[in-house]
Amino acid sequence: MLIASLLPLLARYSLRLDLVAGPDDTVTLTVIPRTVEGAARTADAGETRPISITATAAEIDAELARGTDGALGQLIAARKDLADQIAEQRQAADKAKQAVTDAAKAKTAAPAVRTSTLESVATPAAPTSPPATAKPDEPASLF
Repeated sequence: MLIASLLPLLARYSLRLDLVAGPDDTVTLTVIPRTVEGAARTADAGETRPISITATAAEIDAELARGTDGALGQLIAARKDLADQIAEQRQAADKAKQAVTDAAKAKTAAPAVRTSTLESVATPAAPTSPPATAKPDEPASLF
């Protein structure tokens, strides 16, 4: 039952198993997922966190006999779902990065056509002479 329970993890990772005898006839089973050599992507730290079960040998055997309904099976299924979600998010992020890169390349490749805003705005002519009502001994008034 142990190998059948670990098959979903074996599809993605190389597994290392560690069995340690403890006091009072207890056993600690630790499953350590590792990224497969030559894998296209690196595993997230949460994906490769060890799974550890401490109980008597009979309790571990009974738990493993439950298969996907047991604690180990449910934990492995949850990790697989999370790994799938992480992979989907990475793929979406890569697509978004590529879209931004493509848009930036397209923007720099297309010549920018600019029209001067100064040409489109009529500028008033500056007065060259004082108004007819101006008196030579008084400063000009704006009112």
